[in-house]
Amino acid sequence: MRVLLDECLPRKLKQEIAGHTVSTVPEMGWAGTRNGQLLRLAAAEFDAFVTLDKGIRFQQNLASLTRGTSLGIVSLSARSNRLRDLVPLLPLLHEALAQLKPSEAVVVALPERSAT
Repeated sequence: MRVLLDECLPRKLKQEIAGHTVSTVPEMGWAGTRNGQLLRLAAAEFDAFVTLDKGIRFQQNLASLTRGTSLGIVSLSARSNRLRDLVPLLPLLHEALAQLKPSEAVVVALPERSAT
């Protein structure tokens, strides 16, 4: 799978996502590009866009931006964008990528701990 990491994610996260071809927004020369245009660019070259922006699925019309492409979006929900806070999500991210469908937007988060 061809995966694009949003510029809000640490570049070192790329090395942690095994089994996929991973690029970053800055590597593609798209740093600073707004979400709508970024998703159009990503849809032409990638299967998945990974971001911390949980609201992107509500801000953009994904179906129209990704129509006829294989692009899906995975939003990571972590305490921060530091690598140490994102690493625990990697198994869930790999699972989400394996099941991601075109034009789908999913949120990956660790289960809430109960106050027992």
